[in-house]
Amino acid sequence: MGASSQASKDVFRWFCVESGNLDSPPVILIHGFPSQAYSYRKALPVLSKNYRAIAFDWLGFGFSDKPQAGYGFNYTLDEFVSSLESFIDEVTTSEVSLVVQGYFSTAAVKYARNRPEKIKNLILLNPPLTPEHAKLPSTLSVFSNFLLGEIFSQDPLRASDKPLTSCGPYKMKEDDAMVYRRPYLTSGSSGFALNAISRAMKKELKGYAEEMRTSLMDKNWKIPTTVCWGQRDKWLSYEGVEDFCKSSGHKLIELPMAGHHVQEDCGEELGGIISRIISKAALP
Repeated sequence: MGASSQASKDVFRWFCVESGNLDSPPVILIHGFPSQAYSYRKALPVLSKNYRAIAFDWLGFGFSDKPQAGYGFNYTLDEFVSSLESFIDEVTTSEVSLVVQGYFSTAAVKYARNRPEKIKNLILLNPPLTPEHAKLPSTLSVFSNFLLGEIFSQDPLRASDKPLTSCGPYKMKEDDAMVYRRPYLTSGSSGFALNAISRAMKKELKGYAEEMRTSLMDKNWKIPTTVCWGQRDKWLSYEGVEDFCKSSGHKLIELPMAGHHVQEDCGEELGGIISRIISKAALP
């Protein structure tokens, strides 16, 4: 699971949701920090009409395993890259279209750079594209605090509700909120994982975001890449995003009514956008 793991031969359980025909082209939907595969619930039915749509919970999130840091998985970004590679190799031998939201775009881009032969399309949802984006908002960075973070991470309202609703227009229904809260209500391991992820992300995000920008700007980057941007994002400013996409040659699609978690605010619309991007890329 990564060079820094103390138990690299450990096998962890991933929570995965799949919809569509097994013989259809695979689309893998990757949630951001902090969220769950559940965030793609509105996009999945749209995508499954023509694609094999797969969404999963990262290790440490949702209903996937949450190993204790230092005992098999340390929640570093390098480990998320290697675990993503393991997951994709497990679920398909085909080329995949990757859709990834938010801060975990940095891990997905590094994976794509390492394994370009596996990637058919890359779609980034509100990724940290500018130097100003390479800093966690206070809503997330508080979980890295030695004492306060350990307290807040055990509170489902602070660990789940606030991060999901403070970064855009998204208003959670109670039934949806309970899905996000459940891991924190049933086990303290969710909060401990959130602590570890926040500390690693706070330490490594700047370097990973810079590496991502360099990769996407590289003239040798051949993977068809689209940036979808929710313009009501309260965490990441739109300033500099358009200029980056123009200078890098990547397509930019703006979603005026969406915030940071695009798939929550405009799930069905996003499903249609993803379908069109993939189908156009498939044309000769």
